[in-house]
Amino acid sequence: MSHDTTSSAPSSEGLRFAYWVPNVSGGLVVSTIAQRTDWSLEYNQRLALAAERAGFDYALTQIRFTAGYGAEYQHESVSFSQALLHATTKLKVLAAILPGPWSPAVVAKQIATIDHISQGRIGINVVSGWFKGEFQAIGEPWLEHDERYRRSEEFIRALKGIWTQDHFTFKGDFYRFNDYTLSPKPVQQPHPEIFQGGSSRAARDMASRVSDWYFTNGNTPEGVKAQIDDIRAKAAETGHRVRVGINAFVIARDTEEEARAALKDIIDHAHVEAVHAFGDAAKQAGKASPEGEGNWAQSTFEDLVQYNDGFRTNLIGTPRQIAERIVALKAVGVDLILAGFLHFIEEVEYFGAKVLPLVRELEAQGLGAHAPAAPATIAEPAEAVAA
Repeated sequence: MSHDTTSSAPSSEGLRFAYWVPNVSGGLVVSTIAQRTDWSLEYNQRLALAAERAGFDYALTQIRFTAGYGAEYQHESVSFSQALLHATTKLKVLAAILPGPWSPAVVAKQIATIDHISQGRIGINVVSGWFKGEFQAIGEPWLEHDERYRRSEEFIRALKGIWTQDHFTFKGDFYRFNDYTLSPKPVQQPHPEIFQGGSSRAARDMASRVSDWYFTNGNTPEGVKAQIDDIRAKAAETGHRVRVGINAFVIARDTEEEARAALKDIIDHAHVEAVHAFGDAAKQAGKASPEGEGNWAQSTFEDLVQYNDGFRTNLIGTPRQIAERIVALKAVGVDLILAGFLHFIEEVEYFGAKVLPLVRELEAQGLGAHAPAAPATIAEPAEAVAA
């Protein structure tokens, strides 16, 4: 049984929806506000089933090796992803992979096996790394900003080669393979979907060359349009196709006043020390890019209460307001909404019942349509790209 990942619907046909898996404690906000979200497997399996019923396409697990910023406990992403796949039948789960701790040979084998077990429902999110202290804690070398993305690009090229070729040979600066054949290969064709994040020049350039999907931090339609136009113009030069997902923290309530009050409550209960600590580390990572435009480089204190600037996307209000803002994002080129919530299960259910039908209604009316991306390329060069 094979699954063609190139046939995923572009935005002209219908937005995709993903949710952050709370496989780390503390939920998706750096706040002491009471939450009914839990990091346990039992809760997350119930959440995955609720999200599947609600109409979500993807679940994105997180990877952390150390405690911090309100996340005292962390389940490992790949094994946790497999547990969620066992509990569901349609949802695709994206396992976070961190080059450095993982090697492409191990990931290629591991994901190929899970792909067979799940009948083509596993994907990966390649995280280049931003927290220096975490790398130091586990004894991994810390590379400079653009070198981390150069390593990630080699990592992805190696994965694609292993998954699609026999007798694969690769001569890179970070990874080398000699006449390697993986068997069995994944069931998804041409390979499991590969996501990545980042806002820097290096992140966008990497996406334009090798990634299937690019995640960006929360932003306005105008702000994300500039990123999308930039990435897709570069991708078009080589005939590559890359889709774009945007992070958003969703607060959907029956009235706008209720939604704004919930946002104020989250920020009023912000864990001030943890937010500042996260902000210092995150902004240092963003400013470490040569142009100083990485993730969180311009984030305010309020923005940092939600890890990936999710409040900035402004999916906060009534179901109608949120649906209209979602199709406005689609109109500038967004293909996927990556959603976080405060009380995950009940808010995912509310989103599926109240917001998603409105989005589909607006799409059916032709709102949010934009030109589809350029066709995807199937084969990737076997040799490493130059820096």
